[in-house]
Amino acid sequence: MIRKYFTSQYLTLSYLDNEQEGKPVLICLHGLFGSARYFAGLMEQLTDWHVYSIDQRGHGWSGHASAGQYDREEFVEDIAAFIQQVLNNEPVIILGHSLGGFNAYQFASKYGHLVKGLIIEEASAIEKEDASFAPHIIDHALTLKELGDSLIQLGIQSAGYFLESAVETEAGWRFRFDKNHLDEVQMKLNGNWWDDFLHSSCPALLVHGKLSWVISQEHIEEMAAKRKNTKYVVFDQSSHAVLMDEPQKYIDTVKSFLDELISATEAGN
Repeated sequence: MIRKYFTSQYLTLSYLDNEQEGKPVLICLHGLFGSARYFAGLMEQLTDWHVYSIDQRGHGWSGHASAGQYDREEFVEDIAAFIQQVLNNEPVIILGHSLGGFNAYQFASKYGHLVKGLIIEEASAIEKEDASFAPHIIDHALTLKELGDSLIQLGIQSAGYFLESAVETEAGWRFRFDKNHLDEVQMKLNGNWWDDFLHSSCPALLVHGKLSWVISQEHIEEMAAKRKNTKYVVFDQSSHAVLMDEPQKYIDTVKSFLDELISATEAGN
């Protein structure tokens, strides 16, 4: 696996590449406060797929944008820039977690001809979350444990997901995400996105953690019922970060869905 870079709207963005050249392409998009590393285990196991995992703007090793440059449109156009520059506009399958899930189906709504399938992990059609704590995250901590404990003091129950974005510097441990603007990302993510979700028709799989505090199972069922070519799977032991809570079951589920897409494509030729 190798880290590479591309440019979108004057911003340098980073991505991981599992280097499976010549295989079908899967693009992975992490959630808010996450990074491309969220999908590292999946990328290693999907040897029949050329998998790319993008550090979205303001996250991981990608550049931080200025205030006012974290609109929904910017995230969508970053995906378009990647597909144009790296893949020469080859149609792809997109897997997105939370923020990445919204970006995935909104990209499909605008660029449907470039999307062959969607896997949406814990992203709803209506979003009402609060990330106002983000600017209050500390800049540095002497130990990784202290960094995690600082999140608990802000009311975050599970620091594990956030710590995937932590790095050690000479000043101590810190997060690479743009803590000063991610509350803006969340504010602009909040809203009713049913029209975008329903606008595409490619095969889609909704992945839901039964213990999630973000989305109800009833809402996931409604999403699957309203959009054609859409099904869902519930992970009984998972919360919002399903891949972290039940990794092997998640990977097996994704593999199965991807195999179905390939089989359907071959049958249609």
